[in-house]
Amino acid sequence: MVIDMNEQQLSTVAQLRAFLNGTQEVRFEPIGEDTERYAFIAAVLKRLGYRQLKRPEKGVVMRYLGRTTGYSRQQLTRFVGRVLAGEILAKRYRAPEPGFARKFTPIDVALLAETDALHGTLSGPATKCLMQRAVAVFRDTRYTRLAAISVAHLYNLRRAPPGLCGP
Repeated sequence: MVIDMNEQQLSTVAQLRAFLNGTQEVRFEPIGEDTERYAFIAAVLKRLGYRQLKRPEKGVVMRYLGRTTGYSRQQLTRFVGRVLAGEILAKRYRAPEPGFARKFTPIDVALLAETDALHGTLSGPATKCLMQRAVAVFRDTRYTRLAAISVAHLYNLRRAPPGLCGP
């Protein structure tokens, strides 16, 4: 069963305390995205005048926010601190930076596949020797990057799906 609650009527700490005591066995599921919950936290703190409350009353507000938002006490403490500092609550993390630059291009992978086809897919160390020899003895500049490859990464390139290496 889903019940929509109009919590705007809870405007004093005494009402919050009565609400918390009356809903001991009720389990709340946080609804909505984090941005909605952040706005809810800021609105409750503003409505109740959190800055002017005494310490026990602040504890009641924190219990209420914890029960209704699903955030932990530690998270709420950080959020309240940010609101009191005048910040707007928003997610602080962002997508990670792109990974390491790719050293080996799809052309290198195709060249490795061609070498494997010509020589019957030799072992990694033998293939590496072939590529080093192609550069040192035969002056084939196409193998310059592959001549410096580690054996382990050579096996990684053999497993790579086409088009995965490089832009």
